[in-house]
Amino acid sequence: MAVDIETLQNLLANGLPGADIRIDDLRGDGEHYAAHISYDGFVGKNRVQQHQMVYAALNGKMGDELHALQIHTSTPQ
Repeated sequence: MAVDIETLQNLLANGLPGADIRIDDLRGDGEHYAAHISYDGFVGKNRVQQHQMVYAALNGKMGDELHALQIHTSTPQ
């Protein structure tokens, strides 16, 4: 079963408290998403570390129920 936008949003919000998160369904098929995440917790972390934090927030869904996710991370301005 695929992960829907609401579930994805909730997983990320719970794993990255206070983050500004926007999820886009890239193809309208509920299987290909882009996540745009701005989070204070990314300050001082490199891109790989930021993505690892996102994967951790997904609680093992990546590669299983979630197949295609583009991750765009940033720190608040």
